Amino acid sequence: MNVFAKLTRTELRLQTREPVAVFFSLLFPTILVVILGCIPAFREPSPELGGVRTIDVYVGIAIILSLAVVALQGMPMVLATYRERGVLRRFATTPVRPIALLGAQLTAMLLIALASSTLCVAVGYLVYDVPLAANLPGFLLAFLLTAAGVFAIGLLIAALAPSGKAGNAIGTLLFFPSMFFAGLWLPREFMPDLVQRIGDFTPLGAGERALHETMAGQWPHPLPSMVLLGYLVLFGLGAARLFRWN
Repeated sequence: MNVFAKLTRTELRLQTREPVAVFFSLLFPTILVVILGCIPAFREPSPELGGVRTIDVYVGIAIILSLAVVALQGMPMVLATYRERGVLRRFATTPVRPIALLGAQLTAMLLIALASSTLCVAVGYLVYDVPLAANLPGFLLAFLLTAAGVFAIGLLIAALAPSGKAGNAIGTLLFFPSMFFAGLWLPREFMPDLVQRIGDFTPLGAGERALHETMAGQWPHPLPSMVLLGYLVLFGLGAARLFRWN
């Protein structure tokens, strides 16, 4: 096993040792699907959703929630804590470069989000007959685009935050409005047109739209795809320029 694989495995082990982190990053999105699926009205076709059931929509929203928890709250806190405690500085004195640790952290968080999303889809399909994505390649593309955009934002937060607590606080401040536009409290289809339009230009709103389109058998619309790529380039370059190892 090479060094990168060992670092990734270590990061995964560290994450799984934190019960709160495991609950919110791995289990909470699926628990949300189970709770909402218990509401009878959510299991009935909705005319406002074009005949789709509300629980069908919420599986996609839960996937977005999985990405938001790890990218906006988990990863910035971990990386800022590493810098605060001198972990990154000490890595710089070893043959293992800090960039390897950064890559392992990103990979570990992405794997956690992937596992959480898979659990959401499996429970939705097996318990509530939520159909699988009709366009699986498009669904995977939308997932990766959303992950790239939101992880770039998380990296910039980690670059700017002076401590782990500050990183978590900044991420949490972004988390709630971002999830509003993704439809966590009210599916986007029920929102006024203006609010939906604003949401199209937010990372999680664009990601939810792209996932929803692929679950219906379409490819992601160019608008959310370009928005997510824009977040990746803008925030990714900002994080690369501002990230401090010490």
